[in-house]
Amino acid sequence: MPSIQPPNQPNTTNRPQSSLLTTLRAHKQSGRKAFAVLLDPDKIEQDGLFELLTRTANYPVDFFLVGGSLVTDYSHKDVIAAIRQHSTASIILFPGNPLHIEPSADAILLLSLISGRNPDFLIGQHVIAAPLLKKSSLEILPTGYMVVDSGTQTTVSYISGTMPLPYDKPSVAACTAMAGEMLGLQLIYLDAGSGARRPVAADMIAAVRSAVDLPIIVGGGINSGEKAYEALKAGADMIVVGNGIEQDPDLLPQLSMVVQAFNQSVVQA
Repeated sequence: MPSIQPPNQPNTTNRPQSSLLTTLRAHKQSGRKAFAVLLDPDKIEQDGLFELLTRTANYPVDFFLVGGSLVTDYSHKDVIAAIRQHSTASIILFPGNPLHIEPSADAILLLSLISGRNPDFLIGQHVIAAPLLKKSSLEILPTGYMVVDSGTQTTVSYISGTMPLPYDKPSVAACTAMAGEMLGLQLIYLDAGSGARRPVAADMIAAVRSAVDLPIIVGGGINSGEKAYEALKAGADMIVVGNGIEQDPDLLPQLSMVVQAFNQSVVQA
């Protein structure tokens, strides 16, 4: 993407005052749902980014995720600076490799690809990243990352050299998530991947929800309010939507309002 000029007076005071992991756990406990937008620096243009960030003033977003499986334009710092200029939402790195570590974010999803059997993405990349993360002020969010078949091969499955979990095998996903929880991971992320033809099935989300007591993040293929609602109803604590929001102007308000309505119903219950 073109270089984004940082704001004249960058906002460095809106880092979260409490642990994001504590916040996510509290949300799960109360039944409150969260909405996150994933920004891939390779896939979003400068004008589109500023327009999207401006619109979040009317259609709130809880978190921004920055990164992707394959990033060739390392403009994370510029993207984060732009977010800080327009929003107080927390910024979480979604790294594909240690080169994507940017200390100006608030936290990082330390992804262990537990759906696959490639040791490099289970622990290898983490060993390389550990010294950099130790020196940073980023909050580390140990995350069991589970790629789910979405009807097409995704970048993450290709890059990692792993097979996704079968779409129609919720029990396999549940046992995988259970193992991740027993290993001490703190979040579970079910991802159908960028450009997914279908989102993670509701019965798979429900099976994982029944199997673990961790906050569950669900992303990929959520391209309508109805699909967002089904994921939340099945047990997702946070939904993640990528740059499709930039391509479909109606998607941001749809998803923001679905999450707000869901949370309002929890308050009134």
